[in-house]
Amino acid sequence: MPDDKIRTTKERIANLLSIKSLVTLIATLVFAYLSIIGTITGEQFLTIFAIIIAFYFGTQAVKE
Repeated sequence: MPDDKIRTTKERIANLLSIKSLVTLIATLVFAYLSIIGTITGEQFLTIFAIIIAFYFGTQAVKE
């Protein structure tokens, strides 16, 4: 049983480190930073963030 948990944890970490996940996380962080410093408005950030998240989870649903 512990081997299954370790394997599952390793798989989750590997999935998190996939290119698509990294791009999603970096884009979210960049747009959050731009919103915080005032380069873009909060409304613009929410729009961009919603598109990024919809794309990410949309492609995840297709994969499964």
